[in-house]
Amino acid sequence: MKKTTVFMLAGGLSALSACKSTQNDTTATGMTTETTTTASAEATALDYPNTKKVDHVDDYFGTQVADPYRWQETHDEQLDEWIAQENEVTQGYLNSIEFRDDIKNRLTEIWNYPKYGAPFKEGGKYYFFKNDGLQNQSVLYVQESLEAEPKVFFDPNKLSSDGTVALTALQFSKDGKYVAYGTSSGGSDWNTYHIMETATGKKLDDQLDWVKFSSPSWSGNGFFYSRYDAPTEGNKLANKNEYHKVYYHKIGTPQSQDQLVYEDKKNALRNFYGQTTDDERFLILNVSEGASGANALYFKDLKDAKANIKPVVDNFESEYNVVDNFGDKLLVMTNKNAPRYRLVMIDPKNPQEANWKTVVPESQNVIQGVSAVGGRIVVTYMKDAASQVVVYDQSGKQLNTVELPTLGTVSGFSGKQQDKEVFFTFTSFTYPPTIYRYDVVNNKVTQFRKTEVNVNTDAFETKQVFYTSKDGTKVPMFIVHKKGLKLDGTNPTYLYAYGGFNISLTPSFSIANMLWLENGGVYALPNLRGGGEYGEDWHKAGMTPNKQNVFDDFIAAAEYLIDQKYTSSEKLAVAGGSNGGLLVGAFMTQRPELAKVAIPAVGVMDMLRFHKFTIGWAWVPEYGSSDDEAQFKNLYTFSPLHNIKEGVKYPATLVKTADHDDRVVPAHSFKFISELQDKGAPGNPYLIRVDVRAGHGAGKPTSLVIQEYADTYAFIYKNMGINPYQQNQ
Repeated sequence: MKKTTVFMLAGGLSALSACKSTQNDTTATGMTTETTTTASAEATALDYPNTKKVDHVDDYFGTQVADPYRWQETHDEQLDEWIAQENEVTQGYLNSIEFRDDIKNRLTEIWNYPKYGAPFKEGGKYYFFKNDGLQNQSVLYVQESLEAEPKVFFDPNKLSSDGTVALTALQFSKDGKYVAYGTSSGGSDWNTYHIMETATGKKLDDQLDWVKFSSPSWSGNGFFYSRYDAPTEGNKLANKNEYHKVYYHKIGTPQSQDQLVYEDKKNALRNFYGQTTDDERFLILNVSEGASGANALYFKDLKDAKANIKPVVDNFESEYNVVDNFGDKLLVMTNKNAPRYRLVMIDPKNPQEANWKTVVPESQNVIQGVSAVGGRIVVTYMKDAASQVVVYDQSGKQLNTVELPTLGTVSGFSGKQQDKEVFFTFTSFTYPPTIYRYDVVNNKVTQFRKTEVNVNTDAFETKQVFYTSKDGTKVPMFIVHKKGLKLDGTNPTYLYAYGGFNISLTPSFSIANMLWLENGGVYALPNLRGGGEYGEDWHKAGMTPNKQNVFDDFIAAAEYLIDQKYTSSEKLAVAGGSNGGLLVGAFMTQRPELAKVAIPAVGVMDMLRFHKFTIGWAWVPEYGSSDDEAQFKNLYTFSPLHNIKEGVKYPATLVKTADHDDRVVPAHSFKFISELQDKGAPGNPYLIRVDVRAGHGAGKPTSLVIQEYADTYAFIYKNMGINPYQQNQ
């Protein structure tokens, strides 16, 4: 079994949502009439749409809060027309940038290289994903041995003509005869599950709908999975998700006959993620009440037909992830009394904490992942946001370390306890993903497959600095640029961060970043509080009521880059997605003069109503809720939507969202750009780019990704006054 993070704001936000409707609850009352206003656009020469306003005001504990764009929360023909008008303005602006096609052509050129995933073994065969270069979706291949000719096993590109149907889940049966897989359409979090015979490639008639925040977990002649009831009314992409349930599906039967395994009729906002141990001895249920990371842990002994699901831990104070079982005991990774995590052995039939046995204690470095393979326990640590790998025996005795090429990030080491070999991928900012084979018994690492790209990555260098935030906290930041860069304050700089949900940003390779770097740009990635880079204490330092620390860290990163002459405010772009979109929104409304360009993508912009849609209620532990008076006051201070001021000149802004985003519903972005176009002082463009048939980011086809990067970079360069191809000629 692998450590699995299910409820993440993509790339983001954690998937889990609750606040009362501001029109029908005790904390807010409202009344609606309609008016129409025109956004100021004189100096930008942009003719923004005449966006309708409604006279809606909510009352939060005596504070009157206007919500003039409430109508944008409902997807109808009126909203579709407004989206089309906004996209027309945005595309007109982007189409006028003379070098945008040059950027797209160069991106397409360097993107066109083979991309491989690490092999994994199922039913005695090896499987791996590969993208030839520009395929919209990666293809799954199979080979009898590592030396055998690979054959196409499953090609997701055949699921749709435009590449917008993606493979989202994949799990083989224990004997390798069947594979259960999930697909999603248009980037939605809603999944449909199917089953295929591996030997023949025959797709069975089984179809499971309304699956969300789940993975198929095999047991015998079927698998466990989690789903919601089918939506009965309203918008399936915006309705609040409640009453998650666990089912067991038997091969060859209709979904209507699936066995309900677990539900909680008293707690509508709990989510249940089921997984079976590799030997299928235990069913494990991770129970979440929100996206804070803390969870309860339940189990069922599948050897006992009469056994019920029972708790191992029945509170939500800490995080517990079952690695696997050793006989009748569970190896669990937890931050209980260990903010940087430890490994403990728990007897689920005697789960009292006094009976836990520590296998690998907490250390100065954060445990990021654990695998039980080849009779060993392979632990991936994170030190200052970079990976280290240590191997232990099953008693917790350290055996050796795995040698890594340089400062970077590893992923993989996934396998079964009987496997003698596993594969892992190593990457860094200027180190394309390289796959290694690890001989578990002999502790031997050999390069298995190297990635070749059409960029001279040796021309760039990476450094890590530690800067001081507003309250004196030291924050690490990676800075990547061409060797020999002059620190004269003129370098275009792309500052990207996240800062939330215990998610760590570690060194990784991006071919899109290569375009930025080869044109003399600086790429900066700070590891803000709210993330998991230094364990749960670092995470909590960026949670409500401490969320402002995250914004202060980001602002301090920008100030450091300017003070150290990497760049200037006129050559700085700030960017982030999902929770990072909130980060950018807060940055630009608190310090609008500090950056020239802002790129908030799929962001949480309305902090007073985020918990009313889909899974937003799950983010309340991270942010707080406007239903609580003290938390409302805190949220109101930084909610991007509510802190746009009349007559302020904001950075040139390109808001990015998608019409099928059912994680952070696009109304956040719609309302934010409407307010910005209405109130922002002229001089910079305030635009929104709405992808059609796309979601929060997962499964987006390559063609759309390349176009999005081309548009984004063109917008940034244009507003910095740079033509990257003219200056390089």
